[in-house]
Amino acid sequence: MDFNHTELRTIKDYIRWGASHFAAANLSFSHGMASAIDEAAYLVLHTLHLPVDTPDLYFDSRLTTAERAALAEIIQQRIETRKPAAYLTREGWFLGLPFYVDERVLVPRSPIAETIEKQFAPWIEPFEVNRVLDLCTGSGCIGIACAYAFPHAQIDLSDISSDALAVAAINIERHHLQGQAQAIQSDLFENLHGQYDIIVSNPPYVDADDMAALTPEFLHEPAELALASGHDGLEHAHRILRDAAEHLSDHGILIVEVGNSQYALQAAYPDVEFHWLTFERGGDGVFLLTAAQVRELAATL
Repeated sequence: MDFNHTELRTIKDYIRWGASHFAAANLSFSHGMASAIDEAAYLVLHTLHLPVDTPDLYFDSRLTTAERAALAEIIQQRIETRKPAAYLTREGWFLGLPFYVDERVLVPRSPIAETIEKQFAPWIEPFEVNRVLDLCTGSGCIGIACAYAFPHAQIDLSDISSDALAVAAINIERHHLQGQAQAIQSDLFENLHGQYDIIVSNPPYVDADDMAALTPEFLHEPAELALASGHDGLEHAHRILRDAAEHLSDHGILIVEVGNSQYALQAAYPDVEFHWLTFERGGDGVFLLTAAQVRELAATL
């Protein structure tokens, strides 16, 4: 692929040029970006140390020789490595908040962000939230966003991966939440104690067929540990539903993302009335159960 950029001069030129090359290379944009042009704009602005909401009136600004070289280099890296943009910039965004990310964790992208933004209304009263568990936390983005939504609540971020917890710890410090949030190594509920008012989880849920079809971008993530969940994608969901009851307060709620495994889950539990959440900004496959529902189900397992 020809990466000659000698005729380009402005921010706008490099965004267009990058988007064209991304589309021609058939890149995948499933890690927080909606399109080739969105990802090109993000990489260009980040490399120029400009905020993501930079007004477009600046896009006609002429660039220095050093800036042009840096932009060409990162656009070329995105194409040749097929790494998601977040791994190139070491930055992911979730609910408008920046997070440090690298290849030890998934790139933040869950639709659960909308539910956190609404403080899980109408399912729970904010003043009743004293403890929140982010199960399978990865980078910590869901739990840390919950800390902003419920500033008086204690937030536990748990994960089986010590590598992921090291990243989560970076983000706890980055958001100055050392007194409110803690990272705990645990295989699901194994090392967790007490009850939570909210248990929210984006666990592994990709089935064997979808794992076999992952694009190269996904393979830069810790795919086997953070995405794969058995032949039907429900290995982790089964365990969460089995053990969550003893960790939920009486008024608590359980929110779990299962993505494309939604239909397999419904088939596995035909008598359970899952509340499937809807999202204004897109996304699906996230269910909610009340503590009473979780306990009723656990009694049958």
